[in-house]
Amino acid sequence: MPKTVRICGKEIRIVGRLLRVGRLEADGYEFLEFPEPLLRSIRKFDTRIDLFTFIPRVSATAPTHPYPFEWDNYAVLPVSTFDHWWTHQIGFKARNKAKQAAKKGVTLREVPFDEALVKGIWEIYNEYPTRQGRRFSHYGKDLATVYKEEATFLARSIFIGAFLDDKLIGFVKLVFDETHSQASTMNIISMIAHRDKAPTNALIAQAVRSCAERGFKYLVYSHFAYVGKSADGITKFKEINGFQRVDLPRYFIPLTSSGWVAFRLGLHHRLVDHLPEPVAEKLRELRASWHRRRFPTVKDA
Repeated sequence: MPKTVRICGKEIRIVGRLLRVGRLEADGYEFLEFPEPLLRSIRKFDTRIDLFTFIPRVSATAPTHPYPFEWDNYAVLPVSTFDHWWTHQIGFKARNKAKQAAKKGVTLREVPFDEALVKGIWEIYNEYPTRQGRRFSHYGKDLATVYKEEATFLARSIFIGAFLDDKLIGFVKLVFDETHSQASTMNIISMIAHRDKAPTNALIAQAVRSCAERGFKYLVYSHFAYVGKSADGITKFKEINGFQRVDLPRYFIPLTSSGWVAFRLGLHHRLVDHLPEPVAEKLRELRASWHRRRFPTVKDA
């Protein structure tokens, strides 16, 4: 199980047994301008960390730290004004999808974090046990667990809800960084039963509007591409909504001899990341087929 410790005023998440890899608990939402003081404290800490990793903001595309790194990528939307995004950064298909939500009665608004929101999120999470051909990790969680998970980083969070007749059918949680220069989607999901109303497209549109109103320069939607995985529907969704691939250096700092050996051998990556793409794709197809057989009454979402 992952372990979280507090070092130098930062929450550090540690995963692994033989190889213990540490990163900021808010990795990708919180950033290290000057990592060396934290690294010195980690080296002296009584809990062993073999390898520490961090990634910079999306504006720092060139390596600036003297540490080993590997290229990572994110889906990034440069934000100026909502009208610029609407008229110049997306095509007619994305605009029509966003309009479709309004035509079918979907309304969008920023909402406070409260019990009503959490209950709506819980209902969305428990709609179907599978999504996109795999087991949905949030399915089956109780209200208390959902509340605890969604209550993270509240001082830097924006919640946007998609409503149909006052019922929450989709939401996005944005978390912005300390400098208010970028916001990232921590959660974005809609009910499968209302997919015909394109609520997720509408949520993206409102997220852009919310970012533009606050002067955020970038909206980040997780990774653009994943290791060993070809472009899929989510990648295409990001593209038509104006997101671009931005490559960033992810730094890896070995802190023990085991960390050095593991990093050089690539042991910090998952086994599936070492598989050839055709093999990984076949395994994903088998997994999706197994879920369809196990849940025959559930749409492959």
